[in-house]
Amino acid sequence: MKTIKIFAFVLLAGLASAFTYKNMDAAAGYKVGDIATDFSLKNIDNKKVALKDFKDAKGYIVIFTCNHCPYAQAYEDRIIALDKKYKKQGYPVIAINPNNPEKQKDDSFDLMKVRAKEKGFTFPYLLDEGQKIYPQYGATKTPHVYILQKTSKGNQVKYIGAIDDNYDDAKAVKQKYVENAVDALLKNKEVVVKETKAIGCSIKA
Repeated sequence: MKTIKIFAFVLLAGLASAFTYKNMDAAAGYKVGDIATDFSLKNIDNKKVALKDFKDAKGYIVIFTCNHCPYAQAYEDRIIALDKKYKKQGYPVIAINPNNPEKQKDDSFDLMKVRAKEKGFTFPYLLDEGQKIYPQYGATKTPHVYILQKTSKGNQVKYIGAIDDNYDDAKAVKQKYVENAVDALLKNKEVVVKETKAIGCSIKA
């Protein structure tokens, strides 16, 4: 009887361990070089938006961001500037709010519309309804950036991380990670800094 109990304990521990590792792998999200699947999410104009809708795009600047986070707010003008600079060159900004509005009331769909109008967003601002997309990407912060490049295999991840090296003061920025990455891709060059640490608020699940 004692042997059976020990065996059962070991078996359950093994299953629990396997489940944990499986979940850790799933939560890890995309790595640089991975192919990102498309999505179809509701925009603030109530229409669905997918990456495939941008026929002339060479790639995308996908940014997980939100209304309430002070880090996200600090970057809003810079996100608008990125879209204005790179959309016409084939790399539009696609902003996604990953937060659960039941956990963070300020990030409701209606308030997303208000924020976008107040700031004059020039890009889609999508709601990750049911929070299904941000775990696929592995986003953990707002803002968290994923630069994708269209290839024959699909939308390949070329950069993951922060927008630049100074969220607090745009004038004090020394390294413009996103701009440097997109500029390299537009010149058919290798992205030098492929990954940085995203600085921001934790995603509210």
